Amino acid sequence: MTREERFMMEAIKLAQNSVQENQGGPFGCVIVKDDIIIGRGNNKVTSTNDPTAHAEVDAIRDACKNIGTFQLDDCEIYTSCEPCPMCLGAIYWARPKVIYYANNRKDAADIGFDDSMIYDEMSKSYTDRKIPIMSISREKALTVFNEWKNKEDKTQY
Repeated sequence: MTREERFMMEAIKLAQNSVQENQGGPFGCVIVKDDIIIGRGNNKVTSTNDPTAHAEVDAIRDACKNIGTFQLDDCEIYTSCEPCPMCLGAIYWARPKVIYYANNRKDAADIGFDDSMIYDEMSKSYTDRKIPIMSISREKALTVFNEWKNKEDKTQY
């Protein structure tokens, strides 16, 4: 077994635990830095009533807490399934060096976790989306952006 397969087995075990303990869907994730697991997560959507409690988000939060930073530079993500659009966005914000996944999005769709609607929605104009999305109060909000832009003691990310 390769080192990558060994870490993937840890993610798959977390997915299985999620199912067996009724925590949420069959998804698990580990984050590795320097051959050490620094973050673990599994799907907890139904047990926490949190639609953002996906395995990857849970693992990112755990890893960042454990290493004391909001970036996962030089880290590897092992997830039992190809990340959904939300998780992929969170992963890109965390900036790891690589993502490994086991099941793909079709495998997930085949058991009732179909993200194709979200992928489709992202490519549509705002006016054609299922959930209306409209901009209001932009002028006021821009003042806060300008405050950030001019702030000298900010932490860039």
